[in-house]
Amino acid sequence: MSTRAQQEQRVTLVQASDLAMDFDVSAPWLNRVLERKGRQVLHAVDGVSFEIARGATLALVGESGCGKSTVARLLVGLYAPTRGTVQFDGMDAHAAFRSADALAFRRRIQMIFQDPYASLNPRWTVEHIVAEPLLEHGLATGAQALRERVAELLASVGLSGRDMAKYPHQFSGGQRQRISIARALATHPEFLVCDEPTSALDVSVQAQVLNLMKDLQRERGLTYLFISHNLAVVRHMSDRIGVMYLGRLVELADKRTLFAAPRHPYTRMLIDAIPKLRDTGRARTPVQGEVPNPLSPPPGCSFHPRCPWANARCRSERPQLQTLAGVQVACHAVEEGRV
Repeated sequence: MSTRAQQEQRVTLVQASDLAMDFDVSAPWLNRVLERKGRQVLHAVDGVSFEIARGATLALVGESGCGKSTVARLLVGLYAPTRGTVQFDGMDAHAAFRSADALAFRRRIQMIFQDPYASLNPRWTVEHIVAEPLLEHGLATGAQALRERVAELLASVGLSGRDMAKYPHQFSGGQRQRISIARALATHPEFLVCDEPTSALDVSVQAQVLNLMKDLQRERGLTYLFISHNLAVVRHMSDRIGVMYLGRLVELADKRTLFAAPRHPYTRMLIDAIPKLRDTGRARTPVQGEVPNPLSPPPGCSFHPRCPWANARCRSERPQLQTLAGVQVACHAVEEGRV
């Protein structure tokens, strides 16, 4: 890598600070009156902070319901945060989403959704689907120029210009996700938020799509936030990994450090559950216990009911994310050297 590329790599493009998102999930007013119940608030994301360097990939992992997808939607402006800020290239992203220049700002941030079967309009041809952002942002003028640009985008993801006249149902899942990627690339974005982009695909197709995304990142200097529950996929795609549990980051480290020496007990359990070729025949340790009800999380450390190292402090005091030996981790047991 050149010196210039290394310098660009060190520049922070995205910075989330104390990001939080609450949802009011209360029953209707009359039900609350009759049952004498108060409002219920779901803390889907609760104080998440991280940085993503330009041209790098940060992955967020965790079990379903931990808040990964909510973070993704906060970063692209689909939700306005209850608390905290998102800085994009030095600008307040959510202020920019509401500004007069919102359309120009949105060109720089795009999203690839989880389900390629649901994220493409079945009534539109591929040409219409990929051309929509070009028309919305005024990036192509004239029918011929538009068709040429759509053909270029399809070619960049391994499809043919002849596919423009087809409809989504005529493609496989992997091909549909390639169409989604082509649509996301139409505005020349700098930052792509990828919400489990391969989880709905067959394993054999996942590798093709992931390799395509890595190639596009190298060619275009893209920055990724990659959401997944699959640690094997995350290991292939990411530079840094954040582990989430019940709306909070419990560990944040570079990929090699996290897989070689996981610190948080939850991270250890996730990694220990990964099948390994050399461990054939050895019983794997599944992640123990169940995720608590997010509407009534346990006091103290939210992981303590499932943690073999929990003590009285863990049950009463919530740990804060702090840097220990170069790794950001939120765990009293790690802080005290009990793990």
